[in-house]
Amino acid sequence: MMANDLTTAIPIEQISGKILLIRGQKVMLDRDLAELYGVEVKQLKRAVRRNIDRFPGDFMFEFTKEEQSSLRYQFGAFKKVDV
Repeated sequence: MMANDLTTAIPIEQISGKILLIRGQKVMLDRDLAELYGVEVKQLKRAVRRNIDRFPGDFMFEFTKEEQSSLRYQFGAFKKVDV
C-alpha cells in the first residue's frame, strides 16, 4: 500500500469515526493511524520509536489487561502484538 500524498485531504468523517475515548482521552488505535497514512502498523511504530523525541510524552500508551479485554469484546479481533 502506498503512503497517502500529503496534499490529499482525508474526509473528517473517516477520521472522526476512528477516534475512541479511553481514560478520558481521545485516541486512535495504531492500526487506524497506519491505515490513514497508508503504511503497515509495524512501519508506523518503527517511525515513532525512531523519532520519539518529536512526540509529546502522552502521545501513546499501552492498554491495561482490563482495557484489552474490553476491546477484544468490542472489536472481536484485537490481538496482542509484540513489536
